[in-house]
Amino acid sequence: MKIALAQINPIIGDFQHNLEKIKKYITEAKKSSVDLIVFGELVITGYPPADLLERDDFLKDCENTIQLLCKESSDIGIIIGAPSLNLQVEGKDLFNSAIFLFGGKIQHIQHKALLPTYDVFDEYRYFEAAQDFKLIYYKGKKIALTICEDIWNVGNENPMYTHCPLDHYLEESPDFIINISASPFHYAHAIERIQTIQSNVKRYQVPLFYVNLVGAQTDLIFDGGSLAMSAQGKHWIEMPYFKECMEVFSLDQIQSLSHTVDQSKDKFELIHQALIVGIRDFFSKLGLKTANLGLSGGIDSALVAVLAQQALGSENLRVLLLPSQYSSDHSLSDAIQLAQNLHIRFDILPIEPIFNSFEKTLAPVFSGKGPDLTEENLQARIRGTLLMALSNKWGNLLLNTSNKSEAAVGYGTLYGDMAGGLSVIGDLYKTEVYALCHYINRQGEIIPANTIMKAPSAELRENQKDSDSLPDYDLLDSILRLYIEENKSKSEICSLGFDADTVDRVILLVNRNEFKRGQMAPVLRISKKSFGQGRRYPIVAKYK
Repeated sequence: MKIALAQINPIIGDFQHNLEKIKKYITEAKKSSVDLIVFGELVITGYPPADLLERDDFLKDCENTIQLLCKESSDIGIIIGAPSLNLQVEGKDLFNSAIFLFGGKIQHIQHKALLPTYDVFDEYRYFEAAQDFKLIYYKGKKIALTICEDIWNVGNENPMYTHCPLDHYLEESPDFIINISASPFHYAHAIERIQTIQSNVKRYQVPLFYVNLVGAQTDLIFDGGSLAMSAQGKHWIEMPYFKECMEVFSLDQIQSLSHTVDQSKDKFELIHQALIVGIRDFFSKLGLKTANLGLSGGIDSALVAVLAQQALGSENLRVLLLPSQYSSDHSLSDAIQLAQNLHIRFDILPIEPIFNSFEKTLAPVFSGKGPDLTEENLQARIRGTLLMALSNKWGNLLLNTSNKSEAAVGYGTLYGDMAGGLSVIGDLYKTEVYALCHYINRQGEIIPANTIMKAPSAELRENQKDSDSLPDYDLLDSILRLYIEENKSKSEICSLGFDADTVDRVILLVNRNEFKRGQMAPVLRISKKSFGQGRRYPIVAKYK
């Protein structure tokens, strides 16, 4: 049997686009005499469709698309992911389903059993869990069909679930397993994915074919990495990351596989690719083309500029250099050098005259008050206003340049440097920003060395340094990872050798700035726990 895995990049709700893309790969598969072609989870609708699933017209369009695909299945088996109506049991109106088409009609529907409701997932809001498990009988083979999370409870060891779907197939001795997935990227996920699939094939002693989506849907990025693994779990063939493609496998080939084809799993190589895909798809799927941002001469805006230029092209990126009386000469020259390196248009608009005008206008109501954080925020908001004016006038999308460390502790100004329609590096800690910049410069200087080497500063007052207000980033990021990613308490963090006063201060900053993060632009997710839908904390709370 010849099996094709097609990892494609659907657009949520664009049924015509998704249909044409699926048909394209079916046509290719037929040319290679493929018996069965497999697509990803909810590929018909795009993942996640969220509350679009509550619209009757949306579901009708989905059903019509499936019927059109049936016409393509006269001489090839097709497995697709789509929602299906629950006409069988009490509960939610829909199932998250894998649908097997052959001979011009639907031959089999298998529903998803394990519905994740953690981190970025909220599937139990929409779907009912499967209660029945039946094999597909096709061309003399017995196929166990599963959906994404269904293979992530091997041996019933995951405490979130009470059963293991594949165990239900054991008595019928399937010849191989298919898993269709929409599994969002984070930089350690590729390794975890292979380990999970290995655990399954070792338990069931049959080959497994896994197909994932690629591309980005707002904040979620999908890396592909579809693979076929032998029954022993020692060898596999892994498909490319972040690339639409199809590969054809012979079942006999996989059963006797004696080699492994792997992709690089370097953390910053993967993050680099993911962020470019995230930017590119955010723009293309919204019908946008051009972007702008403020280039300060600092490392954060430099990194965002490079990523945007690589994702959108130099001709589609425009930057403003907005020096104040506190900006160093180096900051301006570094920003100019980077813009020239990237061949992007830049304009220099000094903000000191506007700032002086604001101070004069506000003087009567500020009487009796000396300079403080207010004047610093004013500068940030002047810059935000100018950047948004450029965005409005020329139809660009403003890219936000705040990093995760700043967002965590509230080191940013609402309606100032937190402005923008997409947060590109909001899931990168400051130390990771430095590491990614070094990765980008690995074959030659793109980001000026001085931008990377100089002490970070917001340059909103004389001789200001980030370290005036925050712990050094190595220390800060270590505490933030423990508190945000690992949900460690203050006592647990302190037990690892961190100073109690510093830990208490960092936790207080994180907790009291939830209201700022509630107003952030969507953050491209590259870690296990990003700000946004994957981390839901109350804005008004007193828990310490």
